[in-house]
Amino acid sequence: MASVVTRRLSQSREEWLQCAVGYLARADRTVAQVERFLRSKGATPTQAKQTIDRLSGLRYLDDCSYATRWVESRLLRKPMGRERLKAELLAKGLEEAMVGSVIDQALQAIDEEALARRALHSWHSGRRALPSQAAQYLRRRGFEEETIARIIRGSTDTEGRDA
Repeated sequence: MASVVTRRLSQSREEWLQCAVGYLARADRTVAQVERFLRSKGATPTQAKQTIDRLSGLRYLDDCSYATRWVESRLLRKPMGRERLKAELLAKGLEEAMVGSVIDQALQAIDEEALARRALHSWHSGRRALPSQAAQYLRRRGFEEETIARIIRGSTDTEGRDA
């Protein structure tokens, strides 16, 4: 066991860089994720920081770009509100101020109500859901209460007219 620790501590900067690049080759990652990975493989805090600095310099790591791509992809595949987006990005180890800025920019040109309607439509496509179930679902997806109220009010108005 001691030989494994000694070997890990003596790994060169290039070896740590190759280890991190292999990890990044499998998926896009945040700085925090790469740091956790390197530390789990035995890198010291200094080795992890040096490797991350090098990856950032090579433009392999950029948390702001990562967050922007992630939000765009997420909104296309699984529509959700500001709060859910924020919670998921913070869980990835991103800084709160940067997360808020990226989300603001991404949602600037998007109508939250239309996004919530899209989420609701994909959730219950074809089956009937009670307004309370729909509201619960939209809350879990991170939509604001005002948006949820407008959608639920609108859907019950529409159902009343159809009857």
